[in-house]
Amino acid sequence: MLLTIDVGNTQIALGMFDGVELIGHWRVSTEPDATFDEIRWQLNGILGADGFTQSDIKGLCVSSVVPALTATIRRVAPHVVSGHVVVVEPGVRTGLSIEIDNPREVGADRIVNSVAARDRYPSPVVVVDFGTSTNFDVVGPSGAYLGGAIAPGLEISTNALVSGTAALRRVEFSPPRSVIGKGTVEAIQSGALYGHAGLVDGVMERIAATFEGPVTRVATGGLAPTIVPHCRSVDTIDPYLTLEGLRIIHDLNQDTE
Repeated sequence: MLLTIDVGNTQIALGMFDGVELIGHWRVSTEPDATFDEIRWQLNGILGADGFTQSDIKGLCVSSVVPALTATIRRVAPHVVSGHVVVVEPGVRTGLSIEIDNPREVGADRIVNSVAARDRYPSPVVVVDFGTSTNFDVVGPSGAYLGGAIAPGLEISTNALVSGTAALRRVEFSPPRSVIGKGTVEAIQSGALYGHAGLVDGVMERIAATFEGPVTRVATGGLAPTIVPHCRSVDTIDPYLTLEGLRIIHDLNQDTE
């Protein structure tokens, strides 16, 4: 079996694959300062609770945007898995041609999403990943990574609004009764949800206009189910796209031990 780990700024997503089948998945909060022991106990506790042992797990593939945790997970890996470890970084095979000015600066999660999107959907394809930031990544008609866009995520935008004002407060991200809020809570909900959906639609439409013919539009990330119902420009939600990309990349690097 293969363990996949995607370390984001806010959450860590984990997936367990038996061949190409995703048989388990989990999400935990990101703690950038977590120690070796804390990460080891957490991973062994999560996996052990569902009956997975170190001898079961023959491989690990990791993408991370938190360098401190990347280093810690590297050290923890021999205590969790019994096989080949791949960390997505420059030099790792992805099968993806990266056609931007500086390929080394693209976040690992963006590459992983693009690898999976190219494998699972017709190109050109745009992936919007709803996390701490809202990332748009574009795979062109030839299957190459062309670049994308990065916007502040829903939570970080709303937190900035609340922390920068004296009278506003955090709200649940649920649709208000009307786009015209009848109170402060509903007004914030309307602006946050419909405003972010409008951001997504606007960027998606501009990206799609750069191509001739149809463009596949896929959403992923923890907040996708919250925002996509209010968007007009997203075809499908693929909640495990990043985990699938990690599986593909691990398979491509089997002979690099």
